[in-house]
Amino acid sequence: MKLRWKLSIGLGIGLGVAAGLIVGLDAADRAYPPPLEKARVVSAEVLDADGELLRAFATPKGRWRLRTSTENVDPRFLKMLVAYEDQRFYEHAGVDPWALGRAMLQLVTNGHVVSGASTLSMQVARLIEPRESRSLTAKLRQVVRAVQIERRLSKKEILELYLTHAPYGGNLEGVRAASLAYFGKEPRRLTVAEAALLVALPQSPEGRRPDRHFKIAQAARERVLMR
Repeated sequence: MKLRWKLSIGLGIGLGVAAGLIVGLDAADRAYPPPLEKARVVSAEVLDADGELLRAFATPKGRWRLRTSTENVDPRFLKMLVAYEDQRFYEHAGVDPWALGRAMLQLVTNGHVVSGASTLSMQVARLIEPRESRSLTAKLRQVVRAVQIERRLSKKEILELYLTHAPYGGNLEGVRAASLAYFGKEPRRLTVAEAALLVALPQSPEGRRPDRHFKIAQAARERVLMR
């Protein structure tokens, strides 16, 4: 009888602590939300009568950042992006535990970073709230922000933030601005090779710029196609 009573008390305390933790985390989430409003600042556009782009203007910070929806982009690009950057994008809640475990195992086994564990949601968190530091604290903040973003936005909305903010070298941001600058056309008309290149560029936007480092960009494109 005493054992059952102790177990009941212990269970009650455990549930109380868990409930308090959930309430506390929810309150912290509401008190320190991700800067989603700032993330919606994009280039102003002038369109013709058919809705086609005539001219765009840089953002106040001098960025060419054209709003991009999933409908604006060739579906093959979206499939390549998810397959290359975040295979379980539609399954996880901001953080991919399998990718995280794999990255940690490779780090311990090889003594250096072999592959990252950043999901598209984590990359969006970094893009809309840049950090100078690459410390563990900054990474943990990115993880928390990714979970917060997942709580507020649909997968489609998160994907569209990535499509709009991904870096492509210089002051180009987003796949639409990059497609127009590098190929002279909207991303809904990309070839497979062009789509693969635009998937690869954000990982090293300056080092893989096709207008400056063609061979490196070509090799990065081939890696995406192989994947």
